[in-house]
Amino acid sequence: MLVACALVLLMTPALAFFYGGLVRSKNALNTMMMSFAALGVVGVVWAVLGYSLAFAPGNGWIGGLDFAFLRGVGLEPQGTIPHLLFMAFQGTFAIITAALISGAVVERMRFGPYLAFISLWVLAVYAPVCHWVWGGGWLSSLGALDYAGGTVVHVNAGIAALVAAVVLSPRRDFARQALLPHNVPFVLLGTGLLWFGWF
Repeated sequence: MLVACALVLLMTPALAFFYGGLVRSKNALNTMMMSFAALGVVGVVWAVLGYSLAFAPGNGWIGGLDFAFLRGVGLEPQGTIPHLLFMAFQGTFAIITAALISGAVVERMRFGPYLAFISLWVLAVYAPVCHWVWGGGWLSSLGALDYAGGTVVHVNAGIAALVAAVVLSPRRDFARQALLPHNVPFVLLGTGLLWFGWF
């Protein structure tokens, strides 16, 4: 499980390379840092409150605060693996999901507002949906299965990205000039690392 945790975590820097190569060179650093910052910001938000809202006992819509600030989350087994390892593994999914959204806001959202957005989004959107499907919530009780994150990660990130793209104005020079990728090797490196982490 520790190897699986590392492989999913590797997908976030891979996504930084992928997105960083697709944008114009003047926006490459900002785009890549959006993914890398998600590692730190979402990691802390997940440990402080997100994990508890997703996996602590609660109702069908949201978990409780039993695991807030990792209270009661230690090395004792939670099922067949240490509880802390399960929390970290689930945290890697929260991180990559928030980083995926950055692809819809590159060149249109500044770094600071993006960090505030993903912090709130993880608590208000990701954690409840995670609870519904993986944490014993209402979708789980209806028999919904999500082994690879189709609902929790991909649908969740896709809808958030669509909403962000609609709310934000189009990129500058969108209709006036071709917005070509500045570094195709970065795109290929990111793609290869994403495949490696995914499978």
